[in-house]
Amino acid sequence: MKKTLLIVVLICNVTVLMARQPAKAAFINPDRSVLGFLDPTIGNVGQLLEPTRPTIQLPNQMIRVAPQRKDYLDNQISSFPLNIVSHRLGQVFSIKPSVKPVARESWQARMTYDHDLEVNNPWHYATWLIDDEVGVEFTPGRKAGVYRFRFPASAHKALLFDVYNGDEAQYNFPSATEITGYETWHGDVKVYLYGVFSVAGKPGVLVDGQVQNTNTITGRGVKAFLSFPTTTGEVELRYAISYVSADQAKKNYEQELKGKSFAAIADNGKRIWEETLTQIKVEGGTEAQKRSFYTALYRCYERMVDVSENDQYYSGYNKQINKDKRPFYVDDWAWDTYLAHHPLRMILHPKQEEDMLQSYVRMYEQSGWMPTFPVLFGDHACMNGFHSSVVVLDAWRKGLRNFDIQKAYEGMRKNATDATIIPWRNGPKTALDDFYHSKGYFPALAPGDKETEALVDKFEKRQAVAVTLGTSYDDWALAQLAKDLNKQDDYQRFSARGLNYKNLWHPEKKFFLPKDDKGNWINIDLKFDGGPGGRDYYDENNGWTYLWQVQQDIPGLIDLMGGKQVFENRLDQLYREGLGRGKHEFWNKFPDATGLVGQFSMGNEPSFHIPYLYNFTGSPWKTQKTTRFLLDVWFRDNVFGIPGDEDGGGMTAFVVFSSMGFYPVTPGLPVYTIGSPLFSKVTIDLQNGKQFRLTANNCSVVNKYIQSAKMNGVVLNTPWFTHDQLMSGGHLELEMGPKPNKSWGTGSAGF
Repeated sequence: MKKTLLIVVLICNVTVLMARQPAKAAFINPDRSVLGFLDPTIGNVGQLLEPTRPTIQLPNQMIRVAPQRKDYLDNQISSFPLNIVSHRLGQVFSIKPSVKPVARESWQARMTYDHDLEVNNPWHYATWLIDDEVGVEFTPGRKAGVYRFRFPASAHKALLFDVYNGDEAQYNFPSATEITGYETWHGDVKVYLYGVFSVAGKPGVLVDGQVQNTNTITGRGVKAFLSFPTTTGEVELRYAISYVSADQAKKNYEQELKGKSFAAIADNGKRIWEETLTQIKVEGGTEAQKRSFYTALYRCYERMVDVSENDQYYSGYNKQINKDKRPFYVDDWAWDTYLAHHPLRMILHPKQEEDMLQSYVRMYEQSGWMPTFPVLFGDHACMNGFHSSVVVLDAWRKGLRNFDIQKAYEGMRKNATDATIIPWRNGPKTALDDFYHSKGYFPALAPGDKETEALVDKFEKRQAVAVTLGTSYDDWALAQLAKDLNKQDDYQRFSARGLNYKNLWHPEKKFFLPKDDKGNWINIDLKFDGGPGGRDYYDENNGWTYLWQVQQDIPGLIDLMGGKQVFENRLDQLYREGLGRGKHEFWNKFPDATGLVGQFSMGNEPSFHIPYLYNFTGSPWKTQKTTRFLLDVWFRDNVFGIPGDEDGGGMTAFVVFSSMGFYPVTPGLPVYTIGSPLFSKVTIDLQNGKQFRLTANNCSVVNKYIQSAKMNGVVLNTPWFTHDQLMSGGHLELEMGPKPNKSWGTGSAGF
């Protein structure tokens, strides 16, 4: 009987898998739904650092789930979370099934699964735990979700509950079919749980390593379980979470799940994802390119997330429950997302972007600072720079108005004048910041010099060149917004600071190099010096990457280098320049500099705009050649298909833009520069009811070079177009060919 039942369960699971699993690239019908091109396992094995995760969620919503494992190479799952609170910053409420007598060791057991029996869709996940013969499924709501477990015929059946964080938590079983509780995330954020089981069970907890038949437990590292009758075949846990209160968790459950079946919730999620992803329709291209494109687009909806619950939300910026009819969004890493992620949303969802920017304003009002990496617990001080300033300027110049621009400007200005720019630090300015404001560069330490500022992180160091360049961009953005808001004194003041990048330009070596506090150059090997990640002077990358970090003044950078031809030659050399040592030695020191082509690092955010800089020279065809090459080499449609830390949409937004054939080189200037589209047709349905269309006639893998172009029927011989042209429903028409037209796009050297 057990063997027969196992065969039946296997057949049922395989049938479900065949129905829901995205087809392999070779068998995809190009006329099918875009969901057929979606594969959340793309990038699930990282080059050196973090892999992507097959995140199951609705677009930009609070509930996010993924099986907990090292990466896709790991054939065991340690647990399933009820929620990923913040991208790469932790989970709450662990659950897993058990078919053995519950004992202390049960919670440590890992679950072996078969990769080929796993369903990975953002609206539905399923796997088969091959040792225990248990089927697991999940489907998400906004603040709620449903797990379904199919047990084999056995004497023992239970669901085990654990926590991921070390602070106080609680599990409680108020009845045989209910679970409540809370887990404290990141020290002071309480996450509340309410759930209902489809089958009545017998509760228990683990205390001092001993199983006890009681229905509640409170403390640190709490563990609980619910065991079910031996006749049980299937158990559903339908649950909701809240960052507001236990009562709100129950309300979220009732609003989202009451009276709805697993299938109905999954079908609704599928519909939402299809509507979301079909906002961009593509034709032509290869099936592999479509898989990479639509999976990249899906990734762009992982963050930011709406944490509002019935016109209220918990904020880590004032540690209170706040009331607001507008949604409040958190979970954004601005150093990663200002480059392409926010600009993409300004095209696809400008109203949502306005809500996100208003959330930034609320964070400033509640905490006194504009955040850098806003997450649920507050500002997660990471990396360097205040690139939210660039995002605000970019949005304003693209016509987004439904946020408090004056308050946003106030916060931007306060960050620029009163906050520290020391990497990975929040708070008031220090003596190092005063030095920057007076001298126009962040001072570096020579090798062997002792740190003088206690606030400087012992690992992250000063990052003196990266800080100077990044802050120059932020100050330029502040100046430009001051100009737009008619704040002339600020415009003059911060415009000058926007040119601070020039203070670290070495006129003989033609690179940005560090200076000490006496104005002396520090002689370094710009490829390799500066400690781990070059952090004494740069950040995660070396001097070759930071040579190009002047997006706000590309003509000025060209002048520093000696003109367009020299600039172009340096770009050529970037992709040809050797490491000067073995890869193992280089990556031991620069593990973030992945996706290498010469000294160019596709796997790290500061490189994104660099391939498009050829459009500022006499050879725009080199941008077309290079972007196609980089997409083809580093963004394949398989588990290795992301060259660096993807960071929840920060990197894949580059893929979306570049695959469509244009890119925002300088956020803050409402202009897009043209690359080489992968597809013969791209149609974007805009929220204003219009469509932007890009047609690339004769486009193919070989025909990647632009022969001629028209915008709205008018001949175009410059490699860019405006945001207004896009949003007004423009039509960019390209004629493509196998060899470059070296005269196209040379009508001007810059925007």
